[in-house]
Amino acid sequence: MIKLFRFLQPYRWYVALVVILVLLQSLSDLYLPTLMADIVDTGIVKGDTNYIIRVGGLMLLIAIGGTCCSVIASYFSAKSAIGFGRIVRAKIFHRVEQFSLHEFDQIGTASLITRTTNDTTQVQQILIIMLRMMIGAPLICIGGIIMALSQDVQLSWVFVAAIPVIIISILIITGKAIPLFKIMQLKIDKLNLVLDEGLTGVRVIRAFDRVRHEEQRFDAANTDLTNTAIKVNRTIAALMPLMMLLLNFTTIAIVWFGSIRINNGDMKVGALIAFLQYAMQIMFSLIMVSMMFVMLPRASASAERINKVLEIDPEIVDAKQLQRTGQQKGYVEFKHVTFSYPGAEQPALSDITFQANPGEVTAIIGGTGAGKSTLVGLIPRFYDIDEGSILIDGVDLRELAQEDLRSKIGFVPQKAVLFSGSIAENIRYGKEDATSEEIEHAARIAQATEFISDMKDGFDSTIAQGGNNVSGGQKQRLSIARALVRHPEIYIFDDSFSALDFKTDARLRSALKEETRASTVLIVAQRVSTVMDADRIIVLDEGKIVGIGTHRELMETSKVYYEIVSSQLSMEEIA
Repeated sequence: MIKLFRFLQPYRWYVALVVILVLLQSLSDLYLPTLMADIVDTGIVKGDTNYIIRVGGLMLLIAIGGTCCSVIASYFSAKSAIGFGRIVRAKIFHRVEQFSLHEFDQIGTASLITRTTNDTTQVQQILIIMLRMMIGAPLICIGGIIMALSQDVQLSWVFVAAIPVIIISILIITGKAIPLFKIMQLKIDKLNLVLDEGLTGVRVIRAFDRVRHEEQRFDAANTDLTNTAIKVNRTIAALMPLMMLLLNFTTIAIVWFGSIRINNGDMKVGALIAFLQYAMQIMFSLIMVSMMFVMLPRASASAERINKVLEIDPEIVDAKQLQRTGQQKGYVEFKHVTFSYPGAEQPALSDITFQANPGEVTAIIGGTGAGKSTLVGLIPRFYDIDEGSILIDGVDLRELAQEDLRSKIGFVPQKAVLFSGSIAENIRYGKEDATSEEIEHAARIAQATEFISDMKDGFDSTIAQGGNNVSGGQKQRLSIARALVRHPEIYIFDDSFSALDFKTDARLRSALKEETRASTVLIVAQRVSTVMDADRIIVLDEGKIVGIGTHRELMETSKVYYEIVSSQLSMEEIA
């Protein structure tokens, strides 16, 4: 957890102020019992009313001062902790944005959400407590012991018996709680995962009548978390009654032995009252420490999970010496590229070599699992390759800044992803400063204008989270418009026409020819009709290129391509 406290640097003056204020508050609390003893032993016993009023007034001023210090310290400790939480969340999000897809898969989206929200909140809360109790409680405890000794040394032997018992009790209970808190955070991850899948996959769940199954999954994860929470809280719940029991026994012992000393004339009544108050302060400070130890294990587990995210070095990083691309705009070349997914036994792509030039359409076709989407996903550098090189305008993309590389690319993913907001905002996602005319032009090329104009608010119509209020074909067309508005040097369409009917598909490809004339276009498709007119068709089979050429050339030279065509077109259409 200490590693995370480096993010308190912007609030170091607030923290220093809190330390000073807590110190002043603690001193005021420690001084009050001594004044009370003076009032009893000097003012009340001797009947000196003026002394009582004078010392009582001083007590009132000190109490007010201590209260003001406490209120101001609470304000600045909360301000520091909340600011710390904001910085930590921002750091996690920034680091996660740098992750490759492999690192996303390694940790899991649900766990990343939990670490950004729940775990950060746990550390934030313990920080507030630490700023107040970590300083105040030890000071009160040590100061209370010193002041109690100043009142009566012999009676202080009560603490020698009580304090070790309290400390041992705290250590035993927190020792049992720490492993349970770590398990509890994992259970929260599991619950978030089940909840996320249940909400995002609601259409599939209802279509296959699996609502009851998902309810059982959620109930199982929820019950698992609940049982763990009950177990850990049952352990922690034993701490407070135990502390109060020890506190009461300590009070009884002090009154018992103190009365004997008063009866023997070795101690004054005021000193016993002061001693009793110091004992209460000491015991309550230990209870505060115990409460901090209750929350510390969970916060420690959360801090460890946060640090794991922040300590991950992204696999994909920019080279130290960045290069500029050559004069060509959008030239793509694969040279003997081999790529394997982490943990896979066989490469997803093996010895891939081809060129894609500006002004040309390069289509990629093959069976399911042939590696088509994997191949085009390497161009924006979602993953780093194992062997070979991928050149963009003559420069290895690993030598380019990721921001510069991706600014050259208009990527339309296989699964169309839209964000909550208006249609215009979703299209403008491809280019922040896109004008209304550019947005409308991109939508027209993407064949989206027709359904947009039918919507009540046109381009200002609201898109729900995940685009759930538009059809699959509409989502694909909006995703294509988002890429078009960018006017990139390289277009990548990863099976982006699969949800379109043949008529819309044909109109869209016809409009794209003119729009992308100066750019490099790579199309991944299942339909033969989508790739037949391409300047170059690459046929993949089990991660290897088994044919490159035009449609006519491949019909004569590639058995795999011929089988794909035969499965989709009639003999008359083939001829």
